[in-house]
Amino acid sequence: MNSQFELIRQSPTVSLNDRIISFKAAGKKVIALQVGDPDFSTPQSIIDAASQFLNDGGTHYAPSQGTLELRKAAAFKLERDNSISYDPGSEILITHGGIHAYYVAMQSIVNPGDDVLIPDPTWATHSNMVIMLRGNVISVPAPVENDFLPTFESWDKALTPRSKAIVINYPSNPTGAYPSPNYLQKLHDFASAHNLWIVSDEVYENLYYAEKPSCAAAFFGAKERTLVVNSLSKTYAMTGWRVGYLAAPARVIENAIKAGQNSITCVAPFIQKAAAFALTDPDVQKSAVEMRSGYARRRQRVLDIAAEAGENPVRVIPPMGAFYFFLDLRKLNLPSLQICEQILTEAGVGLVPGAAFGECGEGFVRMTTSASDSDVETGFKAILAWAEKQ
Repeated sequence: MNSQFELIRQSPTVSLNDRIISFKAAGKKVIALQVGDPDFSTPQSIIDAASQFLNDGGTHYAPSQGTLELRKAAAFKLERDNSISYDPGSEILITHGGIHAYYVAMQSIVNPGDDVLIPDPTWATHSNMVIMLRGNVISVPAPVENDFLPTFESWDKALTPRSKAIVINYPSNPTGAYPSPNYLQKLHDFASAHNLWIVSDEVYENLYYAEKPSCAAAFFGAKERTLVVNSLSKTYAMTGWRVGYLAAPARVIENAIKAGQNSITCVAPFIQKAAAFALTDPDVQKSAVEMRSGYARRRQRVLDIAAEAGENPVRVIPPMGAFYFFLDLRKLNLPSLQICEQILTEAGVGLVPGAAFGECGEGFVRMTTSASDSDVETGFKAILAWAEKQ
């Protein structure tokens, strides 16, 4: 069989999670710090909005571009939070989660043989989707020594005659890093000079611990070459609802609608009703801030534990955003997959190997703070204790 899927590995996050489930089924205790699924519940008012709409008969097909109500809500959110004006009629598409938004975005701009520049490390789906669409991934090193950002020399070196787009994800999964406004402006100047699209995955935009990260489309001249991918999963603890959106120039949305029609048809209308409520209700926005405060508390607890532990093979790099720590275990001189296997079997903690996110992730492991306070604290202490024995 000759298929592009032969070039793609299964998601290590999902496969590790499956393994941990089997561990638990066998009666083994595992602290699951490998999956980025908020332990917070979806706010009850969002659930009530969906339930009421279901009871009112909202069980039929919705428009393939998304309900006008939700597209207006997404445009309202972008104006409120990012100071960017989008036309809900022509510049927004409702999608089946952030992954689907990224899929239709790439379907709209990438042709077979096109080169797409993607920082390393980054979430594996960013690269895998390009491969699925028969494009070529050009990895751009984003090493810890440069705060997990590519230098502009690296961006320039990565250019090819077939370069079509740049994919960025800030705050980053797995590193939690995000660039300054000045960096993003320079990146847009670079993209403009070389006629490149920028696809910006901003799913973690509302999880930050210092200055709010900038939307990639919010710079002078940027909107017309930027495709913004977002979802409600992380901000509102709605991972299982599978609803997101793509904000992009009208000519991109026109093609993205076709990709959506031929992949999912539409997002369920009762989910769209709940999403519109989530994006616009003031009390829900307060709930989102409270969740971010919870992640900030866990982040600080990890930093405090690391400081209390003193010298240890685990180097802790404070994340700027998202709900992950990208722990540096390169002192152990072991492959990150082996590290995760041993920590799982010997310390009972589930993690994701850094190599799953690219070559620059080797020697690192990703640990989530989206688990409970107790699991984050106990699990991190177990990681430190295990590393100390090596």
